[in-house]
Amino acid sequence: MDRKTTGPDGTSDQELSGSAAAPLPPFAYSAADEEKRQGVRRMKAMATGLLLLVALIYVLATWAEKSGIDGWPAYVAAAAEAGMVGALADWFAVTALFKRPMGLPIPHTAIIPTKKDQLGTTLGSFVGENFLSEHVVRTRLRAIGIGSRVGAWLAEPAHADRVTEELSTALRGALTVLRDSDVQAVVGEAITRRADAAEIAPGIGKALENVVADGAHDRAVDLICTRAYAWLVLHGDSVMEAIEGGAPGWTPRFVDRKVGDRVYKELLRFISEMRDESDHPARGAIDRFLTDFASDLQSDAETRARVERLKSEILGRGEVQDVIASAWASVRAMIISAAEDEQSELRLRVRASLISLGARLASEERLQGKLEGWLEGAAVYVVTTYRAEITSLISDTVAGWDAEHTSKKIEAHIGRDLQFIRINGTVVGALAGLLIYTVSHAVGG
Repeated sequence: MDRKTTGPDGTSDQELSGSAAAPLPPFAYSAADEEKRQGVRRMKAMATGLLLLVALIYVLATWAEKSGIDGWPAYVAAAAEAGMVGALADWFAVTALFKRPMGLPIPHTAIIPTKKDQLGTTLGSFVGENFLSEHVVRTRLRAIGIGSRVGAWLAEPAHADRVTEELSTALRGALTVLRDSDVQAVVGEAITRRADAAEIAPGIGKALENVVADGAHDRAVDLICTRAYAWLVLHGDSVMEAIEGGAPGWTPRFVDRKVGDRVYKELLRFISEMRDESDHPARGAIDRFLTDFASDLQSDAETRARVERLKSEILGRGEVQDVIASAWASVRAMIISAAEDEQSELRLRVRASLISLGARLASEERLQGKLEGWLEGAAVYVVTTYRAEITSLISDTVAGWDAEHTSKKIEAHIGRDLQFIRINGTVVGALAGLLIYTVSHAVGG
């Protein structure tokens, strides 16, 4: 229904909405509000009609009394008179809630339009004191028994499947929203910062010491000797040329070949013996070198400093940073693939963990107490830390409502009950007036 209402200053709703100085009322009317307002009008008409009926009865009863009829006209007139007084008093009280009766500037009238902001502040304070206190929050959460309820719900396989699906969707969404460049930068910086902060030399030294003590390095020596022997056999000519090329220029060429051949054969023999003999002196020398190096890594300041400098140089290289950053792309793809596959190990493990957690929550009071304690602590922290913001949200919201529209909307919702107050006031006033007149007449007689 297209209705044109007029504001307190005489401007229409259309003029108000078209004016840049007057914001659109956030407390807007709806079709349901207008339907309720029609019901309020009907109740107003009924209450006003009852007042007119009582006034008519009063006039007729007074006329009958003055006409010389004794008895009942006096009683009826007294009841009607008191009914009019009650009806008018309640009309004034109800009307004073929403506007000034008859437009008169009577104090303490038009309460809702004029006291709207104060009512919002009071409501916010009431909510803060009675609903956002630590005692109320803890008592209410404790009475709910969240731990056992959540546990019983989560222990159901269908519910665990639902939670797993929601977690997978949330995980995929989060990974999709995150920009790879940002995450790569953060991961690279975190790894680099952590590596820079931790000294690695003592740890490497301790690990190397254990490796040598357990003989685990022997396999590496075996592999190096095997590969070195195979390389020498395959590149014998190159080795001979290198040896001959390093000989003095004044020596005869056949001497150089003899020396080179001899050196080459001795090198092959040395490598083969070192490969085949576990107690070869060279192996012992390697053991001693590694043992001394492990000790220096743990206790020698110069060696440790050199290792730290080498670590910084390696981490600072662009190739290393690219490898660290690119690791995120592989991890991201792996996680998304696992989240999308219902039979992936990740989702199966999450589902099993949720069911297990639900069963434990449903049966273990200690675990229930922990969960409820965490929830209570979190809720108490929120309401005590942000109580002012929550209550100000109520008061600021009410302050932003248009006074006229707020008054009309509230009247549309509670106006019918208020009109019943007028009707009840008329009836109760009439009965009270009749009773008072009857008692007074009886005492006076």
